[in-house]
Amino acid sequence: MSNLHLRPIHFVDTPVGLPEGTVVRLAGGMQWFAAYELREGGTRRIVAVADIQNHGERAALLHQRVTAPRAPLTLGERILRFDQPVVAGILNVTPDSFSDGGAHHDDPAGAAAAGIDMLAAGAGLIDLGGESTRPGAPLVWEGDEAKRVAPVIERLAAAGALVSIDTRKAPVMEAALAAGATIVNDVSALLWDDRSAGVVARAGCPVILMHSPDPKQGPHGGTGYADVVGEVFDWLEARIAAAVSAGIDRAHIMVDPGIGFGKSLADNLALINDLALFHGLGCPIMLGASRKRMIGALSNEAPVRERLGGSIALALKGAEAGVQLLRVHDVAETVQALRVWRGLRDRALLG
Repeated sequence: MSNLHLRPIHFVDTPVGLPEGTVVRLAGGMQWFAAYELREGGTRRIVAVADIQNHGERAALLHQRVTAPRAPLTLGERILRFDQPVVAGILNVTPDSFSDGGAHHDDPAGAAAAGIDMLAAGAGLIDLGGESTRPGAPLVWEGDEAKRVAPVIERLAAAGALVSIDTRKAPVMEAALAAGATIVNDVSALLWDDRSAGVVARAGCPVILMHSPDPKQGPHGGTGYADVVGEVFDWLEARIAAAVSAGIDRAHIMVDPGIGFGKSLADNLALINDLALFHGLGCPIMLGASRKRMIGALSNEAPVRERLGGSIALALKGAEAGVQLLRVHDVAETVQALRVWRGLRDRALLG
């Protein structure tokens, strides 16, 4: 596989008044840009979007993926659109998650009520998890995990919510989908459980593939990177191809660079600065940086529940890079920030 990558740069407020063909739209979203930073073999150069077709088949393919609109997903009676950022509210029913563990453990009605509150605050999706993926968290037996999530999903689905199930185990995926979940969010990118790709393919449901260095050993392994952005991109590109080979519709695949999973602070910062490059995968992007350790590291070791400002900053950075799904704990505050951001973008587009 070629190691050529394209990062959209030279963003402009609006295409209005600019010569035709000099700027293009980013993934059918709200950003327009005029050039790429072309990376290959350790070199970097700037190429105008009008000239990118002259740089070979790989560059043309990445350009097509970057600029293609992301098709909406029809999920039952609901439609998930990707033309502007969607907030996915994090809801854990675990005793030990790093941020909110224990808040809704063994309380399906309370957990569902919290999810419905997130919907009322503007979340477009509820991402439900029954096993902590924090460093050092114990493995949960799949039967217990399924029992934790299924009654919550049933209540949320009955209320009309879109629910993604955050799990790496095939039996939990099956139980969650049967209960009314419509998306699988797997931190192992379908590598932890050999049965999981078959479950997703048979269900015909969308899936979120997240990067981690060694999914078979857990999400926090790894020995470092020579080029974290390029390596994560290439790994996700290979996982997309494997999922398609397993019978999963490419139009149903989303990707997550895995902020905080087996990565240093420098790695996480590099990935977030280069988020726009991941549009070259041709799939909607999820960013999950809410309350992560990197925020504490950059803010005088702020504890988990005092990381709202940093979480909002990272969410807006994602929005600016065209990220379609923002996975967050603080839904109301993030939605408010995005509404202000959207107002600024709307005005800028008028020229």
